Amino acid sequence: MATKVLSSSHDSVDRSPVSGSPVNVISPRMTIKTPLKILDPGRAKLTTVETKRILSVLDDTIVKVELVTMFSYIIENLEDFSILLGPELSGALREHLRLSNIMEAMIFHLEREGLLLKGIAKGKLFAAEDESGQLHLHVEGLKSSVRNILRLFNMNPIACRAVRDTAFARSSTADILLRGLLALRRFLFEMLLTTPSEEKEKMKFMREIAHRDRKNMEMIAALEDELATAIHNRDEEISKKNAFIRELKTHLHNLAKFSDNQIQRTRTEAEKQQKAELRSSQAKCAKMLQDIQLLRAQLNALIAENRESEFTLRKKKYKVEIEIENWIQKYDIEMIEKQEELEEINVVYKVEKAQLEELREKFDILDEEFSQIQEERQRKQEEREKAEKELAILSRAATLIQALWKGYLVRSLMRSKRRRKSKGKKAKK
Repeated sequence: MATKVLSSSHDSVDRSPVSGSPVNVISPRMTIKTPLKILDPGRAKLTTVETKRILSVLDDTIVKVELVTMFSYIIENLEDFSILLGPELSGALREHLRLSNIMEAMIFHLEREGLLLKGIAKGKLFAAEDESGQLHLHVEGLKSSVRNILRLFNMNPIACRAVRDTAFARSSTADILLRGLLALRRFLFEMLLTTPSEEKEKMKFMREIAHRDRKNMEMIAALEDELATAIHNRDEEISKKNAFIRELKTHLHNLAKFSDNQIQRTRTEAEKQQKAELRSSQAKCAKMLQDIQLLRAQLNALIAENRESEFTLRKKKYKVEIEIENWIQKYDIEMIEKQEELEEINVVYKVEKAQLEELREKFDILDEEFSQIQEERQRKQEEREKAEKELAILSRAATLIQALWKGYLVRSLMRSKRRRKSKGKKAKK
């Protein structure tokens, strides 16, 4: 199932220049609640059979992984679990341990002789120069053992539940794998809940966010131009005032013969005016720099968050597509095998049903004889108190006769089958 992944985050602020104000900030309700509502799925449950099947396959896989990761712990503590697992499952686990030991010994032998080529190729654990094919047979046997144990666990839900409850004994790598599978299930569930119309709405929303981002960039560029112009004007104004101060100093120097108090007063006023104008200019510059830094920080945060979200979502999309494709292929193969096995079972069932009909006919004959004996017993009920020992002997004799009769019928049936087989072989010859 092909899905589209959102490529950018939704936590963006829309600002547009208006008269008398550099920016217009949207309220927090528009920037937080509305994007979250748009990005949430439109339903809480799956509606189609295909999506439910995909999710059920993934759930079965998670349960199987949970059981497989506990094999080593169960085998180490097989005596504690033997009563709960039962003889058949315990025997299968012992057989699995034996196959594992044989596989380890074979791998060690091949590695020691330099014939083992370890790798991570898709679908292969290792490769080796094994002309006899024993290594491949052991690998297939180990796989069959795992499938058989999982089948037995499915037939024993109590043991399956008990093994899954002992999750504390699972290794850290297995926990990481299970957490990844659960995260994959949550992500797949969310993606299956999303409809194409909702995808279009999300894409439209993300295009609006990108448009707002471009407007913010243009606004920042305009503010930077205004700041450069303001700094240039401030420098020109300061240079003019410095020139004016120098002229005043020259004029004051020429007027030194006048009153010192008047000269000092003029100089103090000029210095105060210069400091006041310098402070006002610095305050304006600081305010502009602060606005620019704030806008730049917000822009960098939005860019970083959008890139991180895009990378994460693309990575998840790639993994989910690969996993879904692999599981669908595996599901198809298993269904074909199950169908063939069902057909074989149906054939065996028909044969056994025919045999059952023959046995029922013979049982009816015996049942009629038994009913006659019962009638005879009822007639002799009054005499039974006097002849309990004789009746016990007769009952035992009747039971023995019935057993011999059934044995005779079975032997005669087997003889007839053997004669048919011998006749068939003679006819073939």
